[in-house]
Amino acid sequence: MSSNSFSSVTRRRLLQASGAVAGAGALGSVGPLAAAEPIKIGILHSLSGTMAISETTLKDVMLMLIDAQNKKGGVIGRPLEAVVVDPASNWPLFAEKARELIAKDKVSVAFGCWTSVSRKSVLPVFKELDSLLFYPVQYEGEESERNVVYTGAAPNQQAIPAVDYLASADGGEVKRWVLAGTDYVYPRTTNKILEAYLKKKGVAPDDIMINYTPFGQSDWQTIVADIKRFGSSGKKTAVVSTINGDANVPFYKELGNQGIAATDIPVCAFSVGEEELAGMDTKPLVGHLAAWNNFESIDTPANKAFIEQWHAFTKNPKRTTNDPMEAHYIGFNMWVKAVEKAGSAEPDKVIDTLVGITQDNLTGGTAELLANHHITKPVFIGEIKADGQFDVVWKSDKLIAGDAWSRELDGSKDLVGDWKTLKCGNYNTVTKKCGA
Repeated sequence: MSSNSFSSVTRRRLLQASGAVAGAGALGSVGPLAAAEPIKIGILHSLSGTMAISETTLKDVMLMLIDAQNKKGGVIGRPLEAVVVDPASNWPLFAEKARELIAKDKVSVAFGCWTSVSRKSVLPVFKELDSLLFYPVQYEGEESERNVVYTGAAPNQQAIPAVDYLASADGGEVKRWVLAGTDYVYPRTTNKILEAYLKKKGVAPDDIMINYTPFGQSDWQTIVADIKRFGSSGKKTAVVSTINGDANVPFYKELGNQGIAATDIPVCAFSVGEEELAGMDTKPLVGHLAAWNNFESIDTPANKAFIEQWHAFTKNPKRTTNDPMEAHYIGFNMWVKAVEKAGSAEPDKVIDTLVGITQDNLTGGTAELLANHHITKPVFIGEIKADGQFDVVWKSDKLIAGDAWSRELDGSKDLVGDWKTLKCGNYNTVTKKCGA
């Protein structure tokens, strides 16, 4: 069941049952815990608009994690209280809601955003008010901020491995590339990195097609026809997709309408997971690919336990889990450990204790929070199955450390982020200076 089809009545009952509506009090707090001052946690995810298809589930998983932590006794003897807002897929509204959470609601930390434009919108607010954001979604890199923890994948943890797989014998030895994305910073920067990477690998400019569409794009007939024509040269062609939100539904539908199967022109998506597929007819999509750091189908005890916890919390055995949910799971538990280590939920003190914190992921490894505020992650490539799940066809042989700055871009290749020793997000290793 998709997040859009999850009834508003059910959502309301979940919120009422968990006590997670802003100002409703701590989740599951009883006895002495209820008497302690709560630690407020902001949840900054779109519950309406084009990104609700992806972000509503992230709000729900945060409620689950907070509820479970309160049943363990909270954190440093204090209950946790969720403060939920809806930025409504409106990028300026994200900044307003972030300011409201920090200045008015006095949250100690926020978990939220999906698109990079929403993250870029709230970043000045978190810096100005010196608060802390955990960002759970793959993004374009080119950023390392003291006030942000990036628990989603950087390009070297998703985009680069996906291209390497597609170019390999196992991936079909792709020679022509369609870089298709939504028109905003994440796809444009990621594709700039991928274009430079492909050219370095010897791909000719004429074998790279780049296309951008607005959020919520619904008419894909001409664009898919162009992709089909580009792929008819006799060279193996693939689409690398950074299309975000509900535009994916008509995009994949049009692929089916025009008879483009995965055996013809495979699509490897970076923003389509189990939640997005739950709202589609997946039979025509069998064999198309996605690159993530977690899939629901990965068979580990931790992943199974997480899925069971999710089904019990939502009271819906059909609701899927996905990669960004695991990123929130990792980030939330890292935050809990940092608060306990600092003995305080004050953002400054928590930030100073974060680097080096570890947390077991759901697929069998251990994530570490690095000095650049990114984490170590495995990489998986999965094929879409008829039931909307993924069959893992490739995985990295080790955890990969997230690069804040791309090695492929001249303006970035000499930069590192280090908030432990250098106290700088863009230190130039050649000039030995911290950038602006």
